[in-house]
Amino acid sequence: MQSRSPSINSQSTRRRPSLPGRAYSRRLSALSSAELGHDGTTAENAEQKIEEEIDEIKRYEDFTTIDWVQDAAREQLRRRARKKESAGFFERKGRSGIRHKLWESYDAGQVWIVVTLVGAAIGLNAAFLNIVTEWLSDIKLGHCTTAFYLNENFCCWGAENGCPEWHRWSTIWPINYFLYFVFSIIFASTSASLVKSFAPYAAGSGISEIKCIIAGFVMKGFLGFWTLLIKSISLPLAIASGLSVGKEGPSVHYAVCTGNVISRFFDKYKRNAAKTREILSACAAAGVAVAFGSPIGGVLFSLEEMSSYFPLKTMWRSYFCALVATAVLAAMNPFRTGQLVMFQVRYDRSWHFFEIIFFVFLGIFGGLYGAFVIKWNLRVQAFRKKHLSQYPILEATILAAGTALLCYPNMFLRIDMTESMEILFLECEGGHDYDGLCDAKNRWTMALSLGFATIMRTFLVIISYGCKVPAGIFVPSMAIGASFGRMVGILVEALHGAFPQSKFFSACEPDVPCITPGTYAFLGAGAALSGIMHITVSVVVIMFELTGALTYILPTMIVVGTTKAISAYFPPGGIADRMISFNGFPFLDTKEEHTFHVSVSSVMTPVSNITLLPSNGLSLRALEALLRKSSFQGFPVVEDRASRILLGYIGRTELRYAIDKTKKEQSLRPDAKCLFFAPASTAVRTPSALTPPVTFEQISSSSSIQTVDFSRFVDPTPLAVHRRLALETVMELFKKIGPRVILVELKGRLMGLVTVKDCLKYQFKVEAQERGGEGESRTERFEAWLWERMRRAGDMAIALMGRVSGGRIRLGLGEARGEGLLAAGSQDPRDARESIGGAVSREEQEGGILDGTENDEEGVELRAR
Repeated sequence: MQSRSPSINSQSTRRRPSLPGRAYSRRLSALSSAELGHDGTTAENAEQKIEEEIDEIKRYEDFTTIDWVQDAAREQLRRRARKKESAGFFERKGRSGIRHKLWESYDAGQVWIVVTLVGAAIGLNAAFLNIVTEWLSDIKLGHCTTAFYLNENFCCWGAENGCPEWHRWSTIWPINYFLYFVFSIIFASTSASLVKSFAPYAAGSGISEIKCIIAGFVMKGFLGFWTLLIKSISLPLAIASGLSVGKEGPSVHYAVCTGNVISRFFDKYKRNAAKTREILSACAAAGVAVAFGSPIGGVLFSLEEMSSYFPLKTMWRSYFCALVATAVLAAMNPFRTGQLVMFQVRYDRSWHFFEIIFFVFLGIFGGLYGAFVIKWNLRVQAFRKKHLSQYPILEATILAAGTALLCYPNMFLRIDMTESMEILFLECEGGHDYDGLCDAKNRWTMALSLGFATIMRTFLVIISYGCKVPAGIFVPSMAIGASFGRMVGILVEALHGAFPQSKFFSACEPDVPCITPGTYAFLGAGAALSGIMHITVSVVVIMFELTGALTYILPTMIVVGTTKAISAYFPPGGIADRMISFNGFPFLDTKEEHTFHVSVSSVMTPVSNITLLPSNGLSLRALEALLRKSSFQGFPVVEDRASRILLGYIGRTELRYAIDKTKKEQSLRPDAKCLFFAPASTAVRTPSALTPPVTFEQISSSSSIQTVDFSRFVDPTPLAVHRRLALETVMELFKKIGPRVILVELKGRLMGLVTVKDCLKYQFKVEAQERGGEGESRTERFEAWLWERMRRAGDMAIALMGRVSGGRIRLGLGEARGEGLLAAGSQDPRDARESIGGAVSREEQEGGILDGTENDEEGVELRAR
């Protein structure tokens, strides 16, 4: 009987029988107290405590992925532990009492409490942002003499075309132009400064990142309190600056932030990623609901665009959250008109079948607009990430200045985009006229002005979306579609006026206006929104809820359907999906279908490039050295490195925790042997790698310990597939089951492993080969030429500013490049990857995709922070 055996050899492990002397071995025992004949309650409590400690560690791991299989298994373990803990309190004589029923009712009702609180908070925040945004937008043009805090609508309540109480800043046009320019610069620079200094994640729309987070990708701080606060403060400033960005996209971000912050106060959601995912999906629906006054459209948007997993219970909770948020917004009544959004409109006239030709034309425009803006905006984003990421404040300020200079002379570009849509959507009857928009004498002038506004706004959206301020693209795209649609409506109205007796217009009634240009603006807005986001059903419902007109559902469906058909001729995915690929986030879109005709062995990381852990014989010193050198987030456990017989899988976090805990509790020699598989253990273990536990307090403190048993932290049933399995099937497993990694084996021998990153790398490679690489070098040369001209212009401006100010003002954009007043002190974490080899296009993403296998010590998260 050998009581001091330092290890268990691999031959014993291969045979798998129980060793008689195992119970007497003086090592870290993997035997649970249940195996020793003790009560299992203490052991389960200890196991629960260890799991909570590991989960707490994982909460702070940035840029990692959630393994939904393990998350579900751990939740089952937590439920059993809670049930046993509360059994003595809730049960009397083996029966459940009234306290147990009350507790079950509270536990089941927590979700409705959270959803109600979140919906109310989102509605209040939306009302606050609407009021502040309108006031800041109007303060650029003038002020109210009776109360400075009132915007123009409230100051001139009931008046159609202004009032004496609302004063322009000056009666001199150039002074008003200059003040408009100055206010735009101040608002943009303030917004960018807040984002840069306090919450870099508050920049942008946030929709693409939220899609990845709901799918299981961890981005520490993206949904935190500071992001919520800074986004809520800087968003009105960015909108009021006149930048061609909208607040409807960011409203989804701050809504999801609200849900994440509030749900953290409830234990049910604090440690359960699956439950939190349901709340985040509901919050996304509420964000769209308050942005467009469309609760049903918000639910459909969350289903169609945001969530890769959307069961029926999530749909009902999303609906309830959107309902509460919309009801609170309606109770606040921020516009004092009963409207939830400014551009709500009601149509009382019908349409004619001959107009379908023009509706199809609007749909074609929507598809072409979406493809054009997505293509060129991604190129601008690549240029921004490569050259401008160090100057976010300066970039936003220059964009706002240029936008103000270009937009002020045009009557449709000067005002806020939501106000512009309100004007363009309205019918001409009823006294609704804006600077002669409905005057027949001004038709050609208005058509030219609207055409110029369409072209200019498209250009500004391309260069503005993605700058480091809260920025959405919903409303800018809708404003572009509205201006183009109104222009088409005016031209059709002019055509009818020129040929009123034509058979083409025979369906028109004699004494009733035949053409309603406002409906063309409305349909154009829907076409542009569908084209840029590649969504269909939710757009139809949103536009219906905006108008409340059943008669225009069919035209909206025709327009959106045409837009969808045109978009199919271009690369798949809306701008949110393309931004996910651009940023290298590990996300497999459930809407995409691929046919590669290859097996998983063509894509997997081969076993020669994987760090393997033998089941026994590895010293503690060698194991710690392996952790320091390896960049993987998990390690396959094999019988031995020669045979590669697969026994299980252990995560990096679990292994690091086990080592630290053991060294803290016991005195171990560096040459102590590590055991990753207990041959005598016959206990049934869950996929969460949890065997019947043993507490570290039961471990002997003897310094002669030779073997450390980590088998309880090993997952003995990892997801493994045959090497000949089709790649498409493996991608479906990632989409529907959600594992972090899938092992590839052949007759029990490990052949490799595959992650989402490997699948995406192969997908991008195939797409790049299909597209061809022509034009890439030419684009790079043009970007280098443009950046050099911008640097020279910046140096000249800095030198001129220094001479004019006598050296008192220094922007610091010279050789130091990044140390000046308007440069960034720290990069956005999403841009920090560019210096590590991040990609600037889909085909260049092969080295820049994050999948949770990055080294904690050398990876993106530390460089980002």
